[in-house]
Amino acid sequence: MHKNLLFIVAVFVGLTVVFSEETPVLKDGAESVDISKLPEGVRRLDLFLLAGQSNMKGRGEVPPDQKSNPHIVSMQMKNDQWVVAKDPLHVDGRVDPIDKKSNAGVGPGLSFAQTLAAREPDVLVGLIPCGVGGSKISQWQPGVPRSLYDEAVRRAKLALSQGPSGKTQLRGVLWLQGESDSKDNLYPEYQKSLLKLVDNLRKDLGIPDLPFIACTIGSFVEAKANYPRAREINGILLDLPKQRPQTACVDARDLKGNIGDNLHYNTESQTTIGPRYAEKYLSLKFINASYKP
Repeated sequence: MHKNLLFIVAVFVGLTVVFSEETPVLKDGAESVDISKLPEGVRRLDLFLLAGQSNMKGRGEVPPDQKSNPHIVSMQMKNDQWVVAKDPLHVDGRVDPIDKKSNAGVGPGLSFAQTLAAREPDVLVGLIPCGVGGSKISQWQPGVPRSLYDEAVRRAKLALSQGPSGKTQLRGVLWLQGESDSKDNLYPEYQKSLLKLVDNLRKDLGIPDLPFIACTIGSFVEAKANYPRAREINGILLDLPKQRPQTACVDARDLKGNIGDNLHYNTESQTTIGPRYAEKYLSLKFINASYKP
């Protein structure tokens, strides 16, 4: 009787270990992923850095019936752990300094990845969320106090080291930012800072032709007195492809849907921007000299 009981306990423990290794679940309910091992039928891991302020983080309402795709994974902001991607991607516990609210909702990242996964089902898409609400572009420069740039580069390098050797590459950077810099005293430096950001990322990550894709801030922001240079910021973003090769800009000025504050894109707008990012990326990657199928 005693031996049989020990045998049953041993089998139960063994099954528990096997189950937890195959489908580990974190405390927040997210499904953990080991990106060092590609799923069967997947030939490579493509990584994308998501950078900017609250519209990159996303403030759109999260749908209650999200369907995950095991071929889309995301690095959590709090602990660098990899999980099957679901919105909100940018959960970090911080609040937006602009309106003092939580800014974790639907952004463009997941619908971007979904578009790519549908086009290339044999690729694992890895998202590296780094957006911080209310951030200015001056915070996205190396070496400044509490540099968001340094943190993004750290996370990108960590992700590159974790993926399978020879099958992992950083494919691009998605940028959605500019509201905080659409002030009379800040916007004159915006283009210079944006170009420095592109150049620094390419240098520090060792990818001279790393695709960098921006997106315009909402045209509805232009009507707000606190953001008098929103139109000029959009002009700078749209001009980026003329200033640096292997860059693009999504024009989202036609999208009027926002969460009611004339500042943040709503879910419908964000899930339109994501596929637009994907189309811009796909228009660039095949002329990327470092692209290896």
